[in-house]
Amino acid sequence: MSPEPSAPPAPAPPANLRDLRIERVETFAVALPTRRSFGVAGGAVAVAGRPSLRVLVKVSADGVSGWGEATPIPAWTYETAESIVTTVDRYLAPAVIGRPAWDLDGANAAFERAINRGFSIGAPLAKSAVDVALHDLLGRAAGVPLGVLWGRRRTERIELGWIVSGQSVPEVGDSVAEGRDLGYGAFKVKIGLHDEATDAAVVEAVRAHAGDGAPLWVDANQGYTVHAALRMAGRLRGLEVTAFEQPLPANDVAGLRRLRETCPIPVALDESLRHPSDLSTFVRLEAIDIAIAKVQRNGGLTLSRRLCALAEDSGVQLMGSGLTDSDLGLAASLHLFAAHGIDTPVDLNGRQFVESPYAGPTVRVEGGTAHVPDGPGLGVEVDEAEVRRLAVDVLTTGVP
Repeated sequence: MSPEPSAPPAPAPPANLRDLRIERVETFAVALPTRRSFGVAGGAVAVAGRPSLRVLVKVSADGVSGWGEATPIPAWTYETAESIVTTVDRYLAPAVIGRPAWDLDGANAAFERAINRGFSIGAPLAKSAVDVALHDLLGRAAGVPLGVLWGRRRTERIELGWIVSGQSVPEVGDSVAEGRDLGYGAFKVKIGLHDEATDAAVVEAVRAHAGDGAPLWVDANQGYTVHAALRMAGRLRGLEVTAFEQPLPANDVAGLRRLRETCPIPVALDESLRHPSDLSTFVRLEAIDIAIAKVQRNGGLTLSRRLCALAEDSGVQLMGSGLTDSDLGLAASLHLFAAHGIDTPVDLNGRQFVESPYAGPTVRVEGGTAHVPDGPGLGVEVDEAEVRRLAVDVLTTGVP
């Protein structure tokens, strides 16, 4: 008589979060395939035919691992792939190894001591990658998605916006049509890439092709002066533009206050809000209509949640954005936006411009709508073998 088959082993119980201590922090600069070119007022973000670099960070504690992502965009901020790798490896990792994995507040304090603030937060992209990886690790250790970990998840789906960037007026129709074919009904236009008249004509063409009522907002990425921004706002009046994102340099606090007083379009701030205290300053000065939530810009989910809560408590509207993240960054943003119930379309454009071959089961995007992941942690399964295959040594061989 053959023995009866044994029952499958019971699932392992969740790890004891109190006992988890950070044992290892690893960085992987990976070269991801680029789908199409993408530019902002400061320069190129992605170039078709060239790989797009992302820095993935793995944090391990007692057999549990979590992953985060940094998106080096020198055209947008001062952090490069090389600086992110060295900042994490030589400063942030030594500052947190041995610390309790659950102590996110303590980890951020350790980051501040290792890489201090200047006018605002220092090295936010590098700090974000480690902070997000710690969140992913804790969610995986507990066996729950981040919304359950936080006790806060107000929506299950987030509407995405299609990005129009760099196209000439005759090309706009094709870009809008491509977005519509993929199910996108909201559009964000990058301006500051042409002269003012051409910028305005591009936005007008997007409105014409998108149709009346389609959500439409513009982003200058710090490309204008106060006077130029007011002229542009006048040109855009009547096109149902819902927000004028970051028209002035990030540190032009006086200019942004002047602009907000007279601009006919609500002024949204992105690059100006690197730390929650920045938002507090703009609120006190009555220099902001809309705050953009952006995980990497704020140094991770811990500080992003503080910024979002401050905006809500101050009566400031929240919108969402990303940094052309691959799927790890996309998931982190979705969890944040869902926690705070952001119900306007968001600029999470990574899927439009880069691929994430390292991701197995991951974020589901259907018809221009992203579903907030339900898996533990971020809800993205990372194929570490693929990460290692995609990895490049940016410190000795340079950027590919």
